[in-house]
Amino acid sequence: MRTALIFGSSGLVGSHVLEQLIKSDNYNRIKIFVRSTPSNINKKVEVIETNFVNLDPIKSYINGDDCFFSIGTTKKNTPDKMKYRIIEYNIPIEIAQIAKKNSVKNFSYVSSGYADSNHSSAYLKNKGEVELFLQNLNFSKLAIMRPSFLLGNRKEFRVGETIGSIVLKALSPILIGKIKKIRPIKAETVAKAMIKALNSDNNQVIFESDQIEKLVLN
Repeated sequence: MRTALIFGSSGLVGSHVLEQLIKSDNYNRIKIFVRSTPSNINKKVEVIETNFVNLDPIKSYINGDDCFFSIGTTKKNTPDKMKYRIIEYNIPIEIAQIAKKNSVKNFSYVSSGYADSNHSSAYLKNKGEVELFLQNLNFSKLAIMRPSFLLGNRKEFRVGETIGSIVLKALSPILIGKIKKIRPIKAETVAKAMIKALNSDNNQVIFESDQIEKLVLN
């Protein structure tokens, strides 16, 4: 039996990770790191209230087998460039470092399609830089998910992502070959892939959106 750690359990992908792990017989303990305690918590779940600005008080709790990270923001919600950088880069890096130091074996991270440390877009650049950092930490297993537009019920409405998802969903039948990876993907599918990647013999590190679908189906 394994212990899972979830950062981002209230988000679109993270909420599905939590749901799937509760159902899984492979995990008997699930730690969720959140700003405030949610209601209706399953008996397998341990809640660690976390101030993400200062992780020192909860460092000792970041231990277990598998860490799932899906925290993110948007420029609309975080217009301040410094705060945006902290959420998109500093927090995942610091958590991964602590996890590695505390002997967490495996790490799964939600990145983005076309993530690139040299990209002009701050969003894609941050994701790309985090990817590179994670690969240098040498976890036993590392699974980096690069989903396209995510399908699911968000707590917040994102105009650009919603429009993009609608357009690409309509075009999905003709998105084949190299551009197949831009097809919209269900958040639930990404969550299932994150878990499966850490519980299988698959040693692939980076999963493009179409490869995430394939991983879940196999």
